[in-house]
Amino acid sequence: MPHRDDEVTRLLAGLGAGDTAAIEALLPLVYRELRSVAVHHLRNERANHTLQPTALVHEAYMRLVRTADRTWNNRTHFIGVAAQLMRTILVDYARKWRADKRATHLKRVPLAEEIICSPERSEALVALDDALKQLAVVSPRQCRVVELRYFGGLSVEDTAHVLGISEKTVKRDWAVARVWLQAEIEKR
Repeated sequence: MPHRDDEVTRLLAGLGAGDTAAIEALLPLVYRELRSVAVHHLRNERANHTLQPTALVHEAYMRLVRTADRTWNNRTHFIGVAAQLMRTILVDYARKWRADKRATHLKRVPLAEEIICSPERSEALVALDDALKQLAVVSPRQCRVVELRYFGGLSVEDTAHVLGISEKTVKRDWAVARVWLQAEIEKR
C-alpha cells in the first residue's frame, strides 16, 4: 500500500502541474476506493436511482480532474474531496428529481411506481444537505468530519489525517455533529 500511495501522490502532483497523462494513470489506482465510496453513497438512495456507482465515480472523477484547483496532498485527501463531490452530485440529482416531480406538466403516476421511486430518500438527502450547510456555518470542522466519515466512508484515522487533527477530536466532532444534525433535521 505505501508504494501505491506514493504513486498516487506523485500522479496527483503531476495532475496539479498540468500533466494530462496523469489523468488516465491515476484512475486505475484509485478506482476501487472511489467505487466503494460511491456504493456507500448510493446505498441509501431510491431503488431506481439513475446513477449507478460506476457512473457516479466517473462523473466525480471527471469533475475533479477538470477543476482549476487540482491541489491534493495525497490519496486520502483526494478520496475525501471526491466523496464530498459525490455528495454534491447526488444532492443536485435529488433536487432536480424533486423539482421534476413537482412540475405541473407531469402526469400522476400509479401508486406502485411512487413506492419504487421512494421520494422520502431524496427528501432526506436534501434535508441532510441543508442541515450540513447550517452546520458548516456553526462549525466548519464538524461539517467536514461528517462529510469525510459519512459521505466519504473514511475511517477515524484517515479523517484525522486529512483534517490534520487528532483521532480523539474526530470522534468528538463526529458524535456532536451527529446529534446536532439529527436535531436540525427533526425541526423540519
